[in-house]
Amino acid sequence: MDSPTGRMIRIGTTSIGLIGLDVTINRALAAGIPATEAVEPIFRAVRERNYVPATMADKYRTAIEREYRRLSGLAHDEQEGLVIRILGSGCISCKGLQTMVIDAMERAGIAADIEQIHDRDEIGRLGVTSTPALIINGQIKIAGITPTLAQVEQWLQEFGSRADPQK
Repeated sequence: MDSPTGRMIRIGTTSIGLIGLDVTINRALAAGIPATEAVEPIFRAVRERNYVPATMADKYRTAIEREYRRLSGLAHDEQEGLVIRILGSGCISCKGLQTMVIDAMERAGIAADIEQIHDRDEIGRLGVTSTPALIINGQIKIAGITPTLAQVEQWLQEFGSRADPQK
């Protein structure tokens, strides 16, 4: 049986951790349920395990549909800004990569949403075969080895300047 884990998802302008979202989405994807039909059952399952303010229900549904479409390959990541995904089992190397990314962000003065992905099925769907791995705005930057701090800073600067036309 799958054990529910927390997954960060953007609801409006905030990233929120939802318990059980991964498991529920993976089951719907495996069953081949179309996105329009999958949203409501996923939302109900998420609401059973997480507090969802009544005034935010529609935003949660929209975010769940966006995530479902992204994971099923129907849509590219529609999030604005810098989105960093750290993929791995949660081992020392993966945690070290996250610390390095946060340090690089602080040094560069760049803000980003950071998402940790531990689910092997999702890691495979993202096209990654070895971990730790780092994905920035949908681009796999490195997999199977830990980059240097200088490499991470360079990647963040490249993506940060694309996200901010003023730079």
